[in-house]
Parts: sequence; C-alpha cells; structure tokens
Amino acid sequence: MKVRKPAASGTFYAGTARELVAQIEWCYQHEVGPGEIPQVNASGERKIIALVAPHAGYVASGPVAAHAYKELASDGTPDTVVLIGPNHTGYGKPVSVWTEGAWETPLGKVAVNEEMARKILGGIIQPDETAHLYEHSLEVHLPWLQHLYQEITIVPITMMFQDIETAREVGKAISQAAGENTVIIASTDFTHYEPQSIAAEKDSFVIKAIIDLNEKQLYKQVESLNCTMCGFGPVASAIVAAKEKQAKETTLLKYATSGDTMGDFSRVVGYASISIKR
Repeated sequence: MKVRKPAASGTFYAGTARELVAQIEWCYQHEVGPGEIPQVNASGERKIIALVAPHAGYVASGPVAAHAYKELASDGTPDTVVLIGPNHTGYGKPVSVWTEGAWETPLGKVAVNEEMARKILGGIIQPDETAHLYEHSLEVHLPWLQHLYQEITIVPITMMFQDIETAREVGKAISQAAGENTVIIASTDFTHYEPQSIAAEKDSFVIKAIIDLNEKQLYKQVESLNCTMCGFGPVASAIVAAKEKQAKETTLLKYATSGDTMGDFSRVVGYASISIKR
C-alpha cells in the first residue's frame, strides 16, 4: 500500500503520539479554544456539509481549529472527509488529488477513499502526488480527525490554481462525488502579517462573504482589500459544493489571530473556524 509520510510532524504539530494527543487536548482547553475536550455524539444528526478551519502550527492556530472539530464531534461521525487546501509549495498539477493508499501521522494511518477520489477527477482536477509530498495545509487536519474517530477515510485535494472558475469546477466535482455522510474541510488562514486591527477588519469582510455563501463576493473582497488569505480557492470550492448539497445554515464558530494565541499583535495571522450545514 502506498503511504504518504508526514511532512509537518515535529514542526507544525508534535512529533510523537503522546505529545500530539496532549497538544490537541491543550488546544481544546486553551482560553481561545472551546474550553473542553469533546466527545463524539454517536447520535449526531450529521448536518455539517463543510467546515472552514486553519492550518498553521498548532501553537498558533490550534485553539481556533479546535472549535471546528468540537462542532464536528457534536454532529456525529462522517464516513469520508474531503480535505481541500492551497498548494504552498508550487509542486505538481494545478489541482492535485492523492488517489490511493493512506496518509500517516504519529497517530497512525488514514486510508484514502479511492473510489470517491477517482470520481472527482476530470478536467483540471488530476491525480498527482508531487503536490502533496511537502504540503502542510491538509496534513495538519489529520490528527484532529484521528483524535475523534477510529475509522474514517479522506480525499486530499490541493489547489495551485485558485481562480473562481477552477474553484467552481472543483466544488461541483466534489458535490457530485460525495455521499451524504461526507464532510468537506476547506483549509485556510486569513490575513497574513499585518497589525491586529487591520487584519481583523479585512477578515471580517471576507468572513461575511463566506457566511453568505457567496463565492463571487469572497473573491471581490479578497481582491479589493488586498487580503492575503491563502486558501480562498478551497473555501470557494467548499461554498459551491455546499450550495449544491442544499446548504441552509452558516455559523462563525471562532475568529482569532496569532496575536490572541501568542501575544504579538504587531504582525498577526488571522484564523477562523466556520460551519456550513444542511
């Protein structure tokens, strides 16, 4: 079986299983986090279609990401998680899907849903492993999922091309391939390296477009505000897919910055957790 080895272990998150579990639990209990370690609701209604969550190092963005995963735990147990993130490395295809085998973290292996991955392929969306080998934007979400669920499968997608036409193509392909018990996680950080007040103001306008499920407005705000959000394409794809799946309800679960978690407010990165439900 082909296994994608971790690239961010020991840097973005702790490098051993024991330390990693402790770090995840620290994020949940952090003052910026939800304040408690969640238990999966076995009778959850499974209303979540998509989540937006950050992908920075756990010490910076983990407490914000914890809000997304607490919400997911209360919602029940999905079968498959489609992970969509930006391609930071510049390697690989414009839109790259890892289609087989498993991904590994210190908490073990997570199998790829090979059937669903193949269904998503077509057009600009191509099978490609190179784009994933050193990319952190999807990997950092796996330990959260492993901490909650014993058995889950994933479909990893990275986007180098993030224009609105590509995002719409990706979103529609996901909606057509995904079953009813699939969750989409769009991985992004928001404004990068600006003072707290400026970052929070810019991000508020971008988040409003997401809450409104308006991918066109999302692009307009990112461009007009010169917002350095790194995963606007993946978020737009999730919006498109969610609307195809009859999304009805959006909620900003938490917004904070690296200033709130690490204390330096002069050059912050913005983070948000957002839920999109049927």
